[in-house]
Amino acid sequence: MANEDLLKKIIAHAKEYGFVFPSSELYDGLAAVYDYGQNGVELKRNIVDYWWKSMVQYHENIVGIDTAIFMHPTIWKASGHVDAFNDPMIDNKDSKKRYRADVLVEEHMAKIEDKVQKEVEKAAARFGDSFDEAMYRTTNPRVMGYLQQIEEIRGRLYPAMEANDLEGIKALIEELGITCPLSGSKNWTEVRQFNLMFSTQMGSTAEGANTIYLRPETAQGIFVNYLNVQKTGRMKLPFGIAQVGKAFRNEIVARQFIFRMREFEQMEMQYFIQPGTEREWFEYWKQQRIQWHKGLGIPEENYRFHDHEKLAHYANAATDIEFRFPMGFKELEGIHSRTDFDLGAHQEFSGKKIAYFDPDTNESYVPYVIETSIGLDRTFLAVLSHAYAEEQLEDGSERVVLRIPPFLAPYKVAVLPLTKKDGLPEKGREIMDRLKRQFMCYYEEKDTIGKRYRRQDAIGTPYCITIDHQTLQDNTVTLRERDTMTQERVPVEAIAGKIAAKL
Repeated sequence: MANEDLLKKIIAHAKEYGFVFPSSELYDGLAAVYDYGQNGVELKRNIVDYWWKSMVQYHENIVGIDTAIFMHPTIWKASGHVDAFNDPMIDNKDSKKRYRADVLVEEHMAKIEDKVQKEVEKAAARFGDSFDEAMYRTTNPRVMGYLQQIEEIRGRLYPAMEANDLEGIKALIEELGITCPLSGSKNWTEVRQFNLMFSTQMGSTAEGANTIYLRPETAQGIFVNYLNVQKTGRMKLPFGIAQVGKAFRNEIVARQFIFRMREFEQMEMQYFIQPGTEREWFEYWKQQRIQWHKGLGIPEENYRFHDHEKLAHYANAATDIEFRFPMGFKELEGIHSRTDFDLGAHQEFSGKKIAYFDPDTNESYVPYVIETSIGLDRTFLAVLSHAYAEEQLEDGSERVVLRIPPFLAPYKVAVLPLTKKDGLPEKGREIMDRLKRQFMCYYEEKDTIGKRYRRQDAIGTPYCITIDHQTLQDNTVTLRERDTMTQERVPVEAIAGKIAAKL
């Protein structure tokens, strides 16, 4: 299935089965804003729980907080967002569409990378087990030529971005012959800077109102509460503060479904450490985070690290964990060594001392920070895209199934009486009442059992329980497993333990 077709099918499936709806659809929608439906909100909550347990519950030295979306405007001056939180934008004069200039160039590089990958795949098929990909990449003339092109483009793009050389970025776009994806033309405007923060007014009168911003990230709420948490929690370095919350960015290019939205959620953890130990902790959290992703049960080849060549103003090291989405490898999580930039800046702008007295060294210093920041909506999309499958069954029929990891699935169990008579619904309700205190359960009587199985497959329910006439005789039910569609008879009193063990 072509990647573009797969994304379209996932979007349609997400709407049809109550995962994600276009926001304000009754009024023809609002661009790049989405609502989570009844099944989507359960999957989202389960992802948060998985992250929170692994980050907070399983670490004695990491605690969680929940900070306000509205924050003092000087915070964003101190963090650099007022002056530096910009994207270079460029408009196509024919289509009237606006694009991020650097993204246009990066997508051009991605197309060249795709050519490299195709050459590698062809060679791998030709040479079989004896194929050495690393050697092929460094010896094949065509592949080497493609890789050299990419390096030359990188060598111009990122220094131009760092120097805010907008004319240089425009010249690069023109020299590469990059066209508008919509109109196909090269009729571009000049490149301009565009601040991504949403602003609003706060105050009781129009004259006395202050301009404040919707937070573009959740990290600053953690930094300005560092002292509160450290003192009240009697925290000793190293320690972390975690938060899950909404952030808002007026993205120039908000597209690809829920991958890039203007209102989104982040799961972030800031880990405060002694200066000089940042490289060690940076590598530690890189490995911890990739293990978390592998714990989802998604094959390892769907992930890769991408080290930053152009570092943000606050970082001395940064890498992304990228995921193979239907539209290619894209950033899923960022791990950054933020040095003491944030705490140091807030100390300067607030005029209040933010330092840690280290009892082991008898010295005071501003801690360094390692950040892990993962997009909740992007993780949701990653799980959904990997889970979606269309299958041809042995009897010639087809089914669409979401192979969501069972512990993340919106519903763990569906309780399905075979018919709506003969006491089967009453027995089904009895079983439902026993299970719903332990698992998220779905009860349904309507339609044939086959149609109900297909509906549960489509929303990713890992187990279905069918109550039939034999149940009334020997108190056993049919337990059906989603992925294999295998069925077994299980005593009613053993259902909960069996499902819990499988989960």
